[in-house]
Amino acid sequence: MSTFVKSKFQAFLSAVISSCDPVSSQEAVQDPKWCTAMNLELRALEENGTWCITDLSPGRKAIRCKWIFKTKYHSDGSIDKHKARFVIQDCRQKAGIDYIETFAPVAKMTTVRALLAVAAIKG
Repeated sequence: MSTFVKSKFQAFLSAVISSCDPVSSQEAVQDPKWCTAMNLELRALEENGTWCITDLSPGRKAIRCKWIFKTKYHSDGSIDKHKARFVIQDCRQKAGIDYIETFAPVAKMTTVRALLAVAAIKG
């Protein structure tokens, strides 16, 4: 392994090890960069129509949720972005009662490009 590659890997590893992501929303709101990340996540959820607000059925409790925080890095160890995810504790949900359907499309751009390339080749 070349010295250059080794030093880049060490810089990345050092950045990842030394970072300290918040473990609670109370911790996160004290830092403006995490507040921005949380606002971006909420805006994305609202724009995608992820949920609709309804009244709870009698005898039902609201499903608990929490924030998960993660610092994303470039390969050289510099910070790419601060990512906040708002997640539901789904182990408490019951199909047909707490939700009707699930939808989570996930596709990497390389996969999309490969499919488009095959489609172009096949005409």
